[in-house]
Amino acid sequence: MAAVVITRTAIADLDRLTTTLNLPAGTRDRVRSSLGPLTAFPLFGPRLAGRWQGLRFVLGPWSWMLIVYVYVEERDLVAVVTIQEARSAESAPQT
Repeated sequence: MAAVVITRTAIADLDRLTTTLNLPAGTRDRVRSSLGPLTAFPLFGPRLAGRWQGLRFVLGPWSWMLIVYVYVEERDLVAVVTIQEARSAESAPQT
């Protein structure tokens, strides 16, 4: 079972989204739930391309929320590196 960690950057991203989009109080718990399958299936998320190459993503509790992560196989570790709003022009491309 892979360990899942959320980086400080990803936490800050989630806090920003929670504030700017007025997300509900249980948002962090919902995000943790979305990450649950990665413990058993760390390669579950599709690969990203371009400047996001080497990273994967899963959708968060809402279809517009991209949870971008890297799987470090030799450590059996999933590290969430950022959480993005897919509707933003700056978010990771879903390809």
